[in-house]
Amino acid sequence: MNTESPPEVRADIWLWAARFYKTRSLAKQMLVGGKVQIAGQAIKPSRMLRAGDVLSIKRADELYEITVLALSDMRGPAVKAQLLYQEADASRIKRENEREMKRLANAG
Repeated sequence: MNTESPPEVRADIWLWAARFYKTRSLAKQMLVGGKVQIAGQAIKPSRMLRAGDVLSIKRADELYEITVLALSDMRGPAVKAQLLYQEADASRIKRENEREMKRLANAG
């Protein structure tokens, strides 16, 4: 069994392995719909990702700004999936603030 990570992985497979989307076909739909971008440009499902790529991922009403740290073409536990990327602090804080604003709007 090969335990080395591949040098490149298709975007749809990586998004599924990193658990941003529940199925690979859903990841592919989001890529075709322009919900995932690199440097402001929508990418295709067949785009090969490398470690160091910076992605903008729109999921529901949330925007994730992440850096690819490692590659995987197999889906594993959530704990391992979180090691594949690092979210920018500004992105995380903005998402948390927006989530809190929605919660407060719904409460009042």
